[in-house]
Amino acid sequence: MKLLHIGKAGNIERFAAPDSYLMELERVEMPIGLPAAEYLKAAGDAEFIIADAIGDVSGELIEGMPNLCLIHSEGVAFNRIDIETARKNHVYVCNSKGMNASAVAEQAVLLMLGMLRDITGGDRAVRSGRQIQKKEGYMQRGDLRELADCSVGLVGFGDIARKTAELLKAFGVQRIFCTDVRPLTAQEEEAYGVRYMGLPELLAESDVVSLHVPVSPETAGMAGRDFFAAMKDGALFVNTARGELVDDTALIEALASGKLAMAGLDTLDREPVQPDHPLLQAPLDVAEKLLLSPHIAGITASSFRRSFAMIAEDIRAAAEGRVPERVVNPW
Repeated sequence: MKLLHIGKAGNIERFAAPDSYLMELERVEMPIGLPAAEYLKAAGDAEFIIADAIGDVSGELIEGMPNLCLIHSEGVAFNRIDIETARKNHVYVCNSKGMNASAVAEQAVLLMLGMLRDITGGDRAVRSGRQIQKKEGYMQRGDLRELADCSVGLVGFGDIARKTAELLKAFGVQRIFCTDVRPLTAQEEEAYGVRYMGLPELLAESDVVSLHVPVSPETAGMAGRDFFAAMKDGALFVNTARGELVDDTALIEALASGKLAMAGLDTLDREPVQPDHPLLQAPLDVAEKLLLSPHIAGITASSFRRSFAMIAEDIRAAAEGRVPERVVNPW
């Protein structure tokens, strides 16, 4: 049986276990971003596709592969896969749900701490020989805060947000709020140490707001002018989910006006990010309020090892005529 891997060459050998079922398959490695015709020419007869979470799997590609029975995202996101065409052709689409929950939660907390401690401003001050002036400024203003001093709102409460709540509790955060597509039960609130509330109330009550929702027609651009206007003055904004969730123009306006104190972003819209991206072209007073990381939250080695273990399980199930465990497009 044949596998088409659309992503970083060598990832399977690097992260799959030596005895993984994936090692038994004929494998074709190709980079993301190629026309469907090139994938079809190289592996049009493949039964399986593994795709980088930011790689497109088009309807044209799916319909051109008569033997295809399963497409597996290498990550959690699957919004670049044509779900409807896959469903129409009875092709399972799976994702590696939960594979990077711990890693992304760590990055979310890292961005929170980085903003609270002005990590980029402090770094610049030390490098320019202004260490003592910077330190004295913090002391005179009294504006360095501990995470435990803050209320934190988690927008979405899936695997990553739940891990984030666990870490926040370890830092002594007493007020953790969450909102989701369904209210939590009292038992769930107690188990995770959170309080469920609607989005408007969460935004109004939280010193730090962190996004943890998937991209969909309903959530794309959700963090826009109304969203930021509803937040507390001087609040911090964190996005380790997807850049498409954020209206960049609205974010720049909120930072420029002082409505938001800072934003910590692991992901931006329109990746790979180019120098002309609006957030990278923002004026200096806005740029200094941005703490950016290069979409690395979920790419720890442990995350990928967990992912490829899940992928092997699902592909073996499909190969043996069973329904894979992590199907996202049931029919």
